[in-house]
Amino acid sequence: MNALLKKAKSSPRALNREELTSLLLCTEPEELFRAAYEVKLRTIGKRVSLRGLIEMGNLCSKDCLYCGIRKSNCNTARFQLDEDSVIRMAKWAYDARYGSIAIQSGEIESEAHTALIERILLRIRDFSGGKLGVTLSLGEQTEEVYRRWREAGAHRYLLRIEESNPHLYAKLHPAGHDYARRSACLDLLRKLDYQVGSGVMIGLPGQTETDLANNILFFAEKDLDMIGMGPWLPHPETPMGKDFADTLDFRQKQLDLGLRMIAVTRLYLHNVNIAATTALQTLAPDGRERGLLAGANVIMPNVTDTQYRANYQLYTGKPSLDENSDETRQKLQASIRAIGEEIIWDQRGDSPRYFQRKEQL
Repeated sequence: MNALLKKAKSSPRALNREELTSLLLCTEPEELFRAAYEVKLRTIGKRVSLRGLIEMGNLCSKDCLYCGIRKSNCNTARFQLDEDSVIRMAKWAYDARYGSIAIQSGEIESEAHTALIERILLRIRDFSGGKLGVTLSLGEQTEEVYRRWREAGAHRYLLRIEESNPHLYAKLHPAGHDYARRSACLDLLRKLDYQVGSGVMIGLPGQTETDLANNILFFAEKDLDMIGMGPWLPHPETPMGKDFADTLDFRQKQLDLGLRMIAVTRLYLHNVNIAATTALQTLAPDGRERGLLAGANVIMPNVTDTQYRANYQLYTGKPSLDENSDETRQKLQASIRAIGEEIIWDQRGDSPRYFQRKEQL
C-alpha cells in the first residue's frame, strides 16, 4: 500500500490496471484519501472552484435505463427554461462571484435548440465581458453544433461516458444508444479546443473494481481535463431502479466507493479538475466536503429556480430542492471554510491539465 501510494504520488499515470484496482480495494481508505489530498494540494492547492448549475430543461431524446428524466418516464412534468430565465440565473451566478456556470439539460438535437443555446452564450459573453466561464452538458451533438457553441463562448463541455466498458454500457442503454458515437463526440470536443470532461457512474450493478480501474485508464486515454462522476443511485421510475432495494448498507458502500474513485483518479491524473458531485451529498450531508478531502476541487451548487428542481431528478433523494441560491451559497461557503479549503471567487477555475497540454504541443 505505502509503495503504491508513493509511486502514484511521484508522477501522473504511474500505475497499471492491477495497481489501480488494488488501490480501489485497499483496506486503509483514509491513507488513500490523505495521499490523494497531498497530490491535490501540490497540483491545485486548497482551492475550490464553483460552477453555478443551471438545469435548463428535462426534455430528452434518450431513454437511458437508469435516468429519471428518460423520455419514457411519463410521471415527470417536463419543462424548458426560456432564454431570459437562463440569462437571469447566469447573471445571479456572476453577481454572486461564482466565476463559472454549467448549463445542463436532457439531450436534444435540433436547430431550434442549437440556436437557443447559441443566443444564450452570446448574451452571457456580452454581459460578463467574457469573464464568466461556461461549461455545457448537453449531450451528443454534431461537430458543427459543437463548433457553433464554442465560437459563441462555451469553453468547457462535460459529456459523461457513464461506463467505458462497451458491454456494460449496452446494459445501461436500450437500442439506438451508440457507445462509439458518444466516445467519438469526446474526440470532436478535443478537436474544437474545448476543455473536455467526462465521467462514469460508480457502483453499478455488475460493475467490478477492474471496470472502475479501466474507467480511470479511459480518462487518461482521452486525456480529459475534467472529471464529473458520482455513485449510481436508483430511481424507482426507471427499469434499473424499479425493484431495487435502496438500503443503508448500499448507500454507505456507494459513498465509500465514490470517494475511493475520486482519490484514485487524483492519484493517477494529478492536475485535472475533479468534481465532488451532488450524488455524494445525497448519500451523506457532508458528502461533497468529504469528496474535496479525497482529492476533488470543484463543486456545482444549483442556481436553478426552486420551482423547477423537483422535475430534474436523475435519481431520487436529491438534496436542496427547496433551498434558494442565496441559502446554498451561504451554507457552502461555511462548510468549505470549515474543512480548511478556500473558494476561489471571480475565477473560471480552468483545468491545469488543459494548459499543460497546450504548452506541450
